[in-house]
Amino acid sequence: MHSTDWLQFALYLGILTLITKPMGLYLMQVLDADGRTWIDPVLKPVERLTYKLIGIDPKREQTWQQYTFAMLAFSLVGVVFTYAILRLQDVLPLNPQGLPALCHHLAFNTAVSFTTNTNWQSYGGESTMSYFSQMVGLTFHNFVSAAVGIGIAAALVRGIARSSVKTVGSFWTDLVRVTYYLLLPICLVFAIFLVSQGMIQNFDSYTKVKTLEGAEQVIAQGPMASQVAIKMLGTNGGGFMNANASHPFENPTPLSNFIQMLSIFSIGSGLTYYLGRMVKNQAHGWAVWAAMMVLFVGGVLVCAHFEAAGNPIHQQLGVAAADGNMEGKEVRFGIFNSSLFATITTAASCGAVNSMHDSFTSIGGLVPLFMIELGEVVIGGVGAGLYGMLVFVILAVFIAGLMVGRTPEYLGKKIQAREVKLCMLTLLVLTLSILGFTAWACVSDWGVAGLNNSGPHGLSEMLYAYSSATGNNGSAFAGLTANTPWYNTTLGIAMFIGRFLMIVPIMALAGSLAGKQAVPPSAGTFPVNGATFTVLLIGTVLLIGALNFLPALALGPIVEHFLTAQGRLF
Repeated sequence: MHSTDWLQFALYLGILTLITKPMGLYLMQVLDADGRTWIDPVLKPVERLTYKLIGIDPKREQTWQQYTFAMLAFSLVGVVFTYAILRLQDVLPLNPQGLPALCHHLAFNTAVSFTTNTNWQSYGGESTMSYFSQMVGLTFHNFVSAAVGIGIAAALVRGIARSSVKTVGSFWTDLVRVTYYLLLPICLVFAIFLVSQGMIQNFDSYTKVKTLEGAEQVIAQGPMASQVAIKMLGTNGGGFMNANASHPFENPTPLSNFIQMLSIFSIGSGLTYYLGRMVKNQAHGWAVWAAMMVLFVGGVLVCAHFEAAGNPIHQQLGVAAADGNMEGKEVRFGIFNSSLFATITTAASCGAVNSMHDSFTSIGGLVPLFMIELGEVVIGGVGAGLYGMLVFVILAVFIAGLMVGRTPEYLGKKIQAREVKLCMLTLLVLTLSILGFTAWACVSDWGVAGLNNSGPHGLSEMLYAYSSATGNNGSAFAGLTANTPWYNTTLGIAMFIGRFLMIVPIMALAGSLAGKQAVPPSAGTFPVNGATFTVLLIGTVLLIGALNFLPALALGPIVEHFLTAQGRLF
């Protein structure tokens, strides 16, 4: 890494640290049904009207079962709504290119993908989606799926903070307030900033130009800045263009690249401060944040190191080792910015890319893959990262209790068999979906037919696809041809499993903790702040991730690393 890389990395971490507290304080206002914000004069009448139209009382809270049912029902309607738009795209307005309707399996995959905040794309955006589909079918979900994730995290935090109650908040109130008071205002400002950097925002037909060689080239147009703003802030990641954030229209300048990376982590980082404030233990919130940052910094340094070292096979063909591995990377951003972006987007459940992960070195590509397989708890997706990390927090406290021979306690709540079972269920859902679908694809004709690479890299492509789908990330090792009936269907099911079958036990955990009576700390209570807890939490995350996925990683990127060192691919 050059001195400028270190400077940029330090600047990124410094700014992220500085915005964590203000974002957390603002989230306190937004996630409180009676909270007051500086934009109340504008949005309060709209909020009241929304409650009146959908017929709910914002002060009436729900049990965990009611909250979960409302979330599942809302998401099901969203899937059907988007599926219908995509299947009827050819007869709907704002389609100046006359693009056809999507086939049934691609429409199913895309509808589930955007509803679950995954934004996996088995298609090229500019050649498949009309403006209406992009705005109404997809960008709508970019807002509400992010709001759902934040709401689930808030419900779990309320369950931890409250004592001897049955309710964990109101799904409808959380959905409305997060969308109106958090996502929409920030995205409005963010979109204007992106336009100032040169990003397009129009409804023009695609532009046809003559190249210097005399050939005809089609340049895509469209309402891009408005979609990219929420794509990043809401950790959605679905690109308006097939090239995503490596396209100059979606990422025109180094400043837009930096701010987009910062926006991916901003809400997730603020939620750790929100956790500390809600449980009245700010040091605990910072300890969770510190654990996330240690894992993140380690991932960036490993990825950047191996990308800078380059590919031994390229070097045998005459590429200078000092040039590193520039395959699949934008020259505008270079190796470090590509490595940083790749680690951020997979540590969060974003999936936006400014380089092609399939072209990374074996260990460079292992880092984003492993970040997803940890459950994307390193800051993570908006809301999803916090509730995923809190599962590991409870397991870490349970392990600490076993080591000292006392009943584990977490912030005054005794952690018993029910809570541990629910935590393990969430992790088993993630593991079984990723490894199960990957194994199925490996032994199926339809799975092998989608590979563009054989040997360990081919396995990595399939493993990455189902890790990305189950982890609701959306990025890909792009060498896999996934727009086929079997891949679209199985990936869609994996996305559904990774989102909803993980949320249900987490909501049950929230209800269980909310119903417990808090007890005062004693001499044997394990403190959940400070360096000891942070180290234990990091160890728990890495140990469970390694135990679950190390055998599969050993057959994929790890063996590929040793083969390329010998100048071989398989």
